Amino acid sequence: MEKAERERIIIPDENGDEHLFEVLFTFDVEETGKSYMVLIAAGDEENDEEEVEVHAFRYEEKGDGDDDLSLHPIETDEEWDMVEEMLNTFSEGEEE
Repeated sequence: MEKAERERIIIPDENGDEHLFEVLFTFDVEETGKSYMVLIAAGDEENDEEEVEVHAFRYEEKGDGDDDLSLHPIETDEEWDMVEEMLNTFSEGEEE
């Protein structure tokens, strides 16, 4: 069975080097009005023998286009706990 194509985004690092990531999922938290994005490096999922490094950010859409995203690091333990819970739910759904 072929997997659906995931959305990909490019994120520059602190040196200006661009890295390609695949969006695993996004979710919104109604209570806070914040949105979160969970990513993996493009191609990481193809290697099933290693653990995949997951990256998470809080994000804001800056304009009308899909290319206008502002990513922010997750800074609080409460946010990390919420992301981890969503990731666990996502992972359980992927295994079925």
